[in-house]
Amino acid sequence: MITGTEMGVVDENAAALGVPRKQLMESSGHAVARAVRGVVDPGSSVTVVAGRGNNGGDALVAARFLDDYDLRVLLLGRAETITTDIARENWVALKRNEYDTEEVRDSSALRLGDPDLFVDAMLGTGISGSLREPAASAAHTMNDSDVPVLSVDVPSGLDADTGTLAANAVAADHVVTFHDTKPGLPDLDATVTVADIGIPEAAETFVERGDLLRLSRDPASHKGQNGEVLVIGGGPYVGAPALAAQAALRAGADLVRVTCPTSVAHEIQGYREDIILRPMEGRKFEPGHVGPVLEFASEHDVVVIGPGLGSDDETLEATRAILDGYGGRAVVDADALQVVPGLDTDATLVCTPHQGELVEMGGETAEDWEDRTDLVASFAAELGHTLLVKGRYDVVSDGDRTRVSRTGNAGMTVGGTGDVLAGVTGALFARHAPLDAAAMAAYVNGRAGDIVHEERGDGLMASDMFDAIPDAMRVD
Repeated sequence: MITGTEMGVVDENAAALGVPRKQLMESSGHAVARAVRGVVDPGSSVTVVAGRGNNGGDALVAARFLDDYDLRVLLLGRAETITTDIARENWVALKRNEYDTEEVRDSSALRLGDPDLFVDAMLGTGISGSLREPAASAAHTMNDSDVPVLSVDVPSGLDADTGTLAANAVAADHVVTFHDTKPGLPDLDATVTVADIGIPEAAETFVERGDLLRLSRDPASHKGQNGEVLVIGGGPYVGAPALAAQAALRAGADLVRVTCPTSVAHEIQGYREDIILRPMEGRKFEPGHVGPVLEFASEHDVVVIGPGLGSDDETLEATRAILDGYGGRAVVDADALQVVPGLDTDATLVCTPHQGELVEMGGETAEDWEDRTDLVASFAAELGHTLLVKGRYDVVSDGDRTRVSRTGNAGMTVGGTGDVLAGVTGALFARHAPLDAAAMAAYVNGRAGDIVHEERGDGLMASDMFDAIPDAMRVD
């Protein structure tokens, strides 16, 4: 099963992998035409009620393969307001080829007639809530008639993310849905057919630009609603927590604070005035700091623990106690990874080891990326946490789902790029599910590195990546 939102991600990923939406629409239209033939015989009268989006576009394609039917195509709205180029092209094709088409500009002009079959292609998986006019009147007419209804992808009025059916939704008798079933479809009193439209498996395996469609911000949001991140690090190293904090800011976190030993607080503050410090007295983290750090952590959406922390015994003891007592979301990186195996915590962790650190944690690696995906998935299931394993191909898994990111370049072997990744992951983890956040972070971090590498080659430095992160987060 796949939600409507995830279906949008997969569609865009397929396009990034060379299978464009126009090609998918052709395949979807073929599937709709086949479904029509499975319900009514050639010569029957069929009325297609199409919306102005790609769901309607699928049905417009289907119309071209139903010449042996008495076909009528109604477009709800003005043709010039069709929302996508590919749907508009198919409307133009029907008009030029003299198909029986009509624009319905308001509900008072709606005349559905009494065909042998209605094809409902008004609204697809990207729409939720009650139907509005003229779709509401069209749905009412379909539901009140004795004519069977075939819905395209989902019945208009079904929320494909939650499975919720609006009170005035179309009551479909048949549904042809694409690629995979959607939430709510198994609960309908309808025959549901899942059509393979040629989306490659890679579109769900590889992280591509479609994944970035998840990145959106409420225009009415206020400070703090888009993520507050606490970086716990520093002591023997100064730059690492500063890199992570700045990366989190560039990746969209509203507020980023760093808690660090006082011995390095001044230097970390000097990197950027946007960073807020919550220093702990001393030269390193110690068990006595655990209580105050946990109190700070509870005020944040996510913590990033590990950058620049060091591997002193007392520091690792404090790190273990922090994660053991913490119940929120945490990105675990660098030396802090040592305490994760065997850890008993209620926290939700995203761990970001490179392959050497993965082995030190008790995992296994392999040269071939496909073999590595199986090993990472197995170890993630054993740990009970999400893993983002850095490499030529980054492998992300929660033990159930596994994704692979292919962005990045050899210039990123320079020190600090992992700290940048930890910060980006923290910012995204504040607002997204663990696997999605880690997958997007791997893609964005590598893409930012690629942007910089184009200009600076192997002279790339981790700090060069900050300004490239916002561009790397754009779908286009």
